[in-house]
Amino acid sequence: MGVEEARLSGGGWLRRAGNQKGQEEGGRRPGPAPGPPPHGFRWLWRLLRLWRPRGGRKMATEAAGALGLLWGWLWSERFWMPQNVSWADLEGPGDGYGYPQARHILSVFPLAAGVFSVRLLFERFIAKPCALHVGIQDSGPYQAQPNAILEKVFISITKYPDEKRLEGLSKQLDWDIRKIQCWFRHRRNQDKPPTLTKFCESMWRFTFYLCIFCYGIRFLWSSAWFWDTRQCWHSYPYQPLTSGLYYYYIMELAFYWSLMFSQFTDIKRKDFLIMFVHHLATIALITFSYINNMVRVGTLVMCLHDASDFLLEAAKLANYAKYQRLCDTLFVIFSAVFMVTRLGIYPSWILNTTLFESWEMIGPYPSWWLFNGLLLTLQVLHVIWSYLIARIAFKALIRGKVSKDDRSDVESSSEEEEMTSNTKIPCSSSSSNGANRVNGHTGGSYWAEE
Repeated sequence: MGVEEARLSGGGWLRRAGNQKGQEEGGRRPGPAPGPPPHGFRWLWRLLRLWRPRGGRKMATEAAGALGLLWGWLWSERFWMPQNVSWADLEGPGDGYGYPQARHILSVFPLAAGVFSVRLLFERFIAKPCALHVGIQDSGPYQAQPNAILEKVFISITKYPDEKRLEGLSKQLDWDIRKIQCWFRHRRNQDKPPTLTKFCESMWRFTFYLCIFCYGIRFLWSSAWFWDTRQCWHSYPYQPLTSGLYYYYIMELAFYWSLMFSQFTDIKRKDFLIMFVHHLATIALITFSYINNMVRVGTLVMCLHDASDFLLEAAKLANYAKYQRLCDTLFVIFSAVFMVTRLGIYPSWILNTTLFESWEMIGPYPSWWLFNGLLLTLQVLHVIWSYLIARIAFKALIRGKVSKDDRSDVESSSEEEEMTSNTKIPCSSSSSNGANRVNGHTGGSYWAEE
C-alpha cells in the first residue's frame, strides 16, 4: 500500500499495524504503542533518558525506565487522541498557524508575567486616578487604639470575644463593654485592604473581561461553529489553527495564570477555596482543550463566561464609588445574565455539544471523558455561585437594597463614634469613606443587627 493510499478520505493518517497477518486472520488489531511526547517536549524526554543518578548503573536504568514509563503514559496517544491518530499527524503544516502544539503552552508563562506587570501599571496610573476622581480617598481603615492586653487577646485567643470574655476584659481594663466591642471591630478592619485597593483590583478585571469579551464576540461572529456547534467536531482533530484563535486562547490562558498567582496577594474572601478550584479547572480546561485541539468549543466556553464577569466587576466599582442605584441596577443585570448563561445556555449549548454531538460524530475516548468531567465540575461551581447570588437577591428583596456580599470578611466600622461613650448600645454601623463597603459582588449600607 502506498503512502497516499494510507490516507483516509475524512482526513488524518492511520498508523499501520505491525502485525498485518493477525488482522487478516481476524485477530484484534493492537493499539499503537506509547510513543514520544509532542514535539515541543521531546527535549525533556531525551533528558530523562540520559539521566544517570548516583548509585550504580542498575539503579539508573530502573529509575530512567520508571520515568520513561510515566512520561510515556502522560503523553500516551491512546489517552489524548481519537483512535488511529498520532502526535505526528498533528505536526503537519495545515493552514494558517498549523495545528495547536503543546510547546505553544510554554509561551504562556512569560506572557502571564507580562500581564501581571501591565496590571500593576494599570492600577497605578489609570485605576487609582479614576478612584480618586470619584471621591475614594487614599486612606486605610480606622486604626485601633493601642492596648497590649486587648492585642494579646486578639492575636492569641480570639478575634470575636464572647459576652463572658467581654465582661472580664471590662473589669480588667475598667472599660465599657461597648468600647471593647468597638476596639475589636476596628482591630479586625485594620487588617483589611482599603476601598481604594479594592476599586483598583476590580477596575483591572472589569477592563480585561470587557475587552476580551468584545474580542471574543467579534471573532466568533464570523466563525461557523458559533452558529452551528456541530462544526466544532467536523474533521476533528484536523482543524487548522488561525491567528485570531491562537491569540484569543493564549491571552485567556495567560490572564488566568496571572490570577492564579495573584490570588494569594489579592483581597482574601470566603470563597477563596472555590475560586482556587475554579482557576485550576479553568487553566486545566484551556490547556487540555488546546493540546488535543478542542479549541473551537473552547472559544465558546470562554466567551460565554466572559459575558457576565465584566458586569460583576462593574457592579463592584459602582459600590465602591457609592453609586448605590447604579450598583443595584448592575447587580440585577449581572444576576440575570449569570443565571441565563451559566444555568441555561451553558448546559443546553456547551454540554449538549460536548456530550452528545461529539459522541455522535467522533465517539468517546479517554481524554474525552476527562474533558467533559472538567466541564461538569465547572457546572457544579456555577450552581454554588448561583446559590450565593440568590441569597443576596433574597436579602435585597427583604431590605429593599442589595446587601452585604456573603463572601466578604470586611466588617463595618465607624470613625465618628466616641470611643469613650458609656452607653451599652452596640457600635454604630455608619462609616466614612466607604469603610463599610464590602469585598464582593455589591453592597450598600450595612444593616447592623444587635
